[in-house]
Amino acid sequence: MNIRESLKIVIVAVFAVGCTALAEPSLTIYNQNFAVVRERLNLNLKRGGNTISVTDITAHLEPDSVILRDPAGKRALQILEQNYRSDPISQGLLLSLYEGKEIDFLVRGMERKDDQIVRGRIVRSGYVPHQSGMQRYGQQYAMQQSAMAYGPAGQPIIEVDGSLRFNMPGEPLFPALADDTILKPTLNWVLETDKAGKLDAELSYVTGGMSWKADYSMLAQDSSNRIDVIGWVTVDNQSGRTFENAKIKLMAGDVSKIQREPYAAYEMDSRSGFAGDMSMPAAVSEKAFEDYHLYTLNRQTTLHDRETKQVEFLRVEDVNSQNLYVYDGVKLDGRYRNWDPESIRNNREYGTQSNPKVWIMREFKNTKENNLGVPLPRGTMRFYRLDDDGQLEFTGENVIDHTPKDEAVRVYTGNAFDLVGERKRTDYQIDTSRGWLDESFEIKVRNRKDKDAVEIRVVEHLYRWLTWEIVNKTDDFTKTDSRTIEFRARLEPGQEKIITYKVHYTW
Repeated sequence: MNIRESLKIVIVAVFAVGCTALAEPSLTIYNQNFAVVRERLNLNLKRGGNTISVTDITAHLEPDSVILRDPAGKRALQILEQNYRSDPISQGLLLSLYEGKEIDFLVRGMERKDDQIVRGRIVRSGYVPHQSGMQRYGQQYAMQQSAMAYGPAGQPIIEVDGSLRFNMPGEPLFPALADDTILKPTLNWVLETDKAGKLDAELSYVTGGMSWKADYSMLAQDSSNRIDVIGWVTVDNQSGRTFENAKIKLMAGDVSKIQREPYAAYEMDSRSGFAGDMSMPAAVSEKAFEDYHLYTLNRQTTLHDRETKQVEFLRVEDVNSQNLYVYDGVKLDGRYRNWDPESIRNNREYGTQSNPKVWIMREFKNTKENNLGVPLPRGTMRFYRLDDDGQLEFTGENVIDHTPKDEAVRVYTGNAFDLVGERKRTDYQIDTSRGWLDESFEIKVRNRKDKDAVEIRVVEHLYRWLTWEIVNKTDDFTKTDSRTIEFRARLEPGQEKIITYKVHYTW
């Protein structure tokens, strides 16, 4: 019997004691790199104990998340024992099963007629099992496994004609598969039920290896601030399984999911909208689900293993936005990281370095009146503008967090070329015995554009202490939080604006 015939026998045996899937699978994919899989299983059970094998599962299934139930609630099911096997048959595994035994090796020649068979004894297979344990048992275990895989223990030793070789003399030819080998990840159950007969059971489990994200293209048609918005969801399947004709839902929100800390230690950061119109139905529908938002693909689709699939979920036109220019002149280097408040207050040099860049921020309101008003899941937002020659030019991108409707979206897209800032301290006095500090600053902002007037928001952080008062200033300001103020500077082309202020701290 050759190896191909042996494989056929094992496949038949697995499905003879197993079960078959019914209808289409259902997936809920979370944007935190995991998913929930649900599918129907056709079971033919006897009253009492049953042995069941399920093979059509992912390679990253979490065994402790498995749920098997009767969706109709008419039959009691109890899993007495569950075994999860995730070591499918491979050349390395078969070599390990034949350690100490002789097998044939095919040595290929230049021509097919030159092929020859060499007999060899497997002294050491070089197979390193339990790679999945590297994600579970921490850094020390992972390092030991890696040392085995890539060190001397990972090299096979084959004895041929009384000589030892640290590599295989040819392609190994195995006589048969062992009884305990599997072809794909497998769940084995010892199952007990109170009634005999057929049952359309539901199997669900949590799996890794799947994720989704949102991407937004923001298209400005001309020099105005009116933009068109196109939103895509990108689904990535690296689970080790293909899902045929699946119903797919996407969950947006920060769902609490326990991360395995040992694994973390091992790692080395047309206005159709959602509703659509009669001629162009939306590809994705959205609804609130508990404290999250659930997006459903409105057509079933096949999601292949190792496939990235994109679906448009948002298309709106004529969204009003505005460009904001922000000058935050403080530049802090890494040496001040994690400084305590008293050290910050007493160090004369803290916060005196100047950042010359003026930030470009794009802002719009996510409201129905602004042709949006829909929950926007976390994703990358890319901005484009139409040039005079009719070509779209990329003007910046950044990531937005989950944004509910009726909230504002503000995105940093780059630094302005023709706007410059300059910040310097002009005075610093401190009296630690009386508990006060005075500090004065001069901020200059310049508009070097040829035509356009601009408004620059000058942001200042009052970082010395919690209790402060602005005792002298050249311009009015707005207090944006307990330790931040903002000046507004309107500049014509070629104009420079100077803002000065003095802050008095007490403690």
